[in-house]
Amino acid sequence: MNAVETAQAVLEVVPPAGAGVARARCAGQWTIRGIAELERHIDAKPWPTAGALVVDAAPISALDTAGAWLLHRTLTRLRAEGIDVQLSGLRPEFQALVKLVAARGDAIGTVQAAVKPGMFEAIGRKAWDDARNVTGFLAFVGESFQVLLRALARPRRIRWRAVLHNAQIAGFDALPITGLLSFLMGIVIAYQGADQLRRFGANIFVADLVGIAMLRELSPLLTAIIVAGRSGSAFTAQIGTMKVTEEIDALRTVGIVPQELLVLPKLLALMIVLPLLTVYTDVTGVLGGMLMARTQLGLTFQVFFDRLEEAIVLSTYLTGLCKAPVFAAIIALVGCYQGFRTSGSADSVGRQTTISVVQSIFLVIVTDAIFSIVFNLLDL
Repeated sequence: MNAVETAQAVLEVVPPAGAGVARARCAGQWTIRGIAELERHIDAKPWPTAGALVVDAAPISALDTAGAWLLHRTLTRLRAEGIDVQLSGLRPEFQALVKLVAARGDAIGTVQAAVKPGMFEAIGRKAWDDARNVTGFLAFVGESFQVLLRALARPRRIRWRAVLHNAQIAGFDALPITGLLSFLMGIVIAYQGADQLRRFGANIFVADLVGIAMLRELSPLLTAIIVAGRSGSAFTAQIGTMKVTEEIDALRTVGIVPQELLVLPKLLALMIVLPLLTVYTDVTGVLGGMLMARTQLGLTFQVFFDRLEEAIVLSTYLTGLCKAPVFAAIIALVGCYQGFRTSGSADSVGRQTTISVVQSIFLVIVTDAIFSIVFNLLDL
């Protein structure tokens, strides 16, 4: 008779007498305490190589999940080796625990045994997930504009305090960074164009270059990219944190529509402040170009302004300004949508925030390209 006693857990194996049936006796407390040592002893035991084995589990006084897993694993391994194993005497409550562990173990084994998807299957799954994301985003956009139309029909339902708060954070607080970058962009454009224009004696046309480039394309695009990285990511992080902490579920429980409380104020605030930021960056960008033109080309401010007045027409200014509300809607909706898609833990918040910034900037640039094609077809 071989005996193993570890942490009050005992396993005895009695070899068969002649052609008889081998027997094993489990006793003691089969719990997490000392389970590793007991597992090593069980793996090292001289088990029968064939025939039948009766395992008497009646003397087991305590059994937890770890002990039930070890017992189930031992019996499963012996049966896989061709031994006819019979478990007897186990208490009903312990037997239920062993069955539960066996069911979970079989499920885990099935998942681990799953075949790794091939290349085409992986591509198909990725395409399917992307298609579901697109349809989900379009549904979210539809729901948000439905809420917007209901709010416009009843303006008293709009939370103006939240709108003003978001306008301050996304608009007023963004003035320094947007103004500085636009000013530097105007300097860069004038500096790069100054050398080429000087060769042909066309110094005066630097006003055309800076004015048209900034007012028509760069100011709304640059402002939208800055706001997407600054405010769009903040929208995603805020809503994502509320989703993780189940605050959004609490809002639905008390009958508050999350889009009305969380999305609508951000959407309205961004659609108000982004055109204003665009006008502000138009001015700072032209000032930067004007300063560089005076430094590199010797153009006075008065000459620059006179040429700018001739070069810029109303359509040039409006084509840049009309892009801003569209860019604002894209940034707000993408940021809020990715926030609502957050699930699990704080790691998901960071992941969705990154996705939000990337998708917002991508969609803004694509939309700007579409605007350019449409304006070209309309000869604007």
